[in-house]
Amino acid sequence: MAMAQVCIVGAGPAGLAMGRALQLRGISFEILERHSAVGGLWDRGNPGSALYRSAHFISSKTQSHFTGMPMPDHYPDYPSGQQILDYVTDFARKTGVINHVRLNCAVARADVADAGVCVTMTDGEQRQYAALVCASGTNWHPFQPDLPGHFDGEIRHSVTYDSMAEFAGKRVLVIGAGNSGCDIACDAAQGADAAFISLRRGYHFVPKHLFGVPADVFAASGPPLPLWLGQRVLGWLTSWLNGDLTRLGLQAPDHKLFESHPIMNTQLLHFLAHGDIIAKPDVAELQGRQARFTDGSVEDIDLIILATGYRWQLPYLDQGLLDAARDRVSFRLGVFSRHSPRLYGLGFIETNSSAYKLFDEMADIAAAAIAARLAGGAPADALNRALAQPEADLSGGLKLVGSGRHQGYIEAATYARELARFRKAAGWPTWNKADMAAPMRAAIEQAAS
Repeated sequence: MAMAQVCIVGAGPAGLAMGRALQLRGISFEILERHSAVGGLWDRGNPGSALYRSAHFISSKTQSHFTGMPMPDHYPDYPSGQQILDYVTDFARKTGVINHVRLNCAVARADVADAGVCVTMTDGEQRQYAALVCASGTNWHPFQPDLPGHFDGEIRHSVTYDSMAEFAGKRVLVIGAGNSGCDIACDAAQGADAAFISLRRGYHFVPKHLFGVPADVFAASGPPLPLWLGQRVLGWLTSWLNGDLTRLGLQAPDHKLFESHPIMNTQLLHFLAHGDIIAKPDVAELQGRQARFTDGSVEDIDLIILATGYRWQLPYLDQGLLDAARDRVSFRLGVFSRHSPRLYGLGFIETNSSAYKLFDEMADIAAAAIAARLAGGAPADALNRALAQPEADLSGGLKLVGSGRHQGYIEAATYARELARFRKAAGWPTWNKADMAAPMRAAIEQAAS
């Protein structure tokens, strides 16, 4: 059997989107997945998955789905982790991409050279490809900071967390206010003897629903606004709805809306208002079974959950091929390696939009580039000219908070404009969602008949 032209590492949503884009262009590929099923981190049975029982999609179902395949009507506004896994698995089947997935196939090393890519599996098997797409995800390598002092209780990263049953009879401190940290803190508010959440700074809270509809649906339904005006309008609206957050023990935000990733969580404010969880500032020192905070307060603690994020790593690659700042792998436009024309990435972005809305177009960009390079000649020359242009600032002018999470942050509207500009420079047509959606609709209709 002829070897596939492209290797995709990872059969999560990004890898499956990449597979469909290559399939539509007639480019042979295979997806190497170390787990026994597709779905990536959405499969709680996947060793190392960060998914917990109470996890739900942070975007609403109508604003984040694969092109041409809306989520089922019976799904709630914010689907559960299991529902997302079912949806992603259904996508893999209906597109036929699942037929190109090699399960239980872990990559030990990928050697990217001028002549091609050699991928070595953990069982020693080697396979050759013309190109490699890294779609192995961002939430697999926990970042666990060193906290001052010593702690005699239990301390672990949120990647190990599964359900609130773990909190029974304990005084729990959650450190970190990302979406996972807030979800886990809400579980602690219900399942622990006492619950606390430690935040380094104040954040903006965006309710999951505004005027009875999901917040992202509300934002998408209005007229497009300049970023500065959107900051003011939505900032005023959320401030009016939430009131003064310092009354709940939270710190006042030290930045404008969108200058740090806002917290999409309504429950946390509910539990804070009812005293089921107590907000604390940063930890100053751990002292045996106590935590002392920067405001001087001290609490007895049994369990600390570090919801402190992840390093974006690709351990199977020569690190000289990667641009990594503050533990975050970076690709140009979120797609192109800056060091090899045979290397691509997909899914390594942080944005103020739903990533799923971007995966399909990013995958199409990567597939178009791979096709151009396989063809050589004028198509490859046009691509190289486009890549020779200076890189654009994708932050949209936001004065982002100086944290690792915002390294390489992408502002969605700015990114969309830059992708369109890049297509034009490469001589490619404007992306037409219908080209991707039509085969999907046909597959869905065939499956239903």
